[in-house]
Amino acid sequence: MLTTADIKRIKDAPGRVKELDNSLSIALEINDKYQRENKVLKKEVEELKAELTKVKADYEYDNLVHQKELKDLRK
Repeated sequence: MLTTADIKRIKDAPGRVKELDNSLSIALEINDKYQRENKVLKKEVEELKAELTKVKADYEYDNLVHQKELKDLRK
């Protein structure tokens, strides 16, 4: 036998379903935005890593040239 609370819950179910559907839609939009931003950030990180690798190589080359110059000056 259904109680008054059961009947009320059944009557309120369509409203609750709509509320949950709206919450799900919002959550999906947030997730999509996060995925797009994450993709952009990953690309930026890769670009920064590549730039850092280049800068390190340039620094090492400059350092070797400088060391050679110092060695030549000391002769």
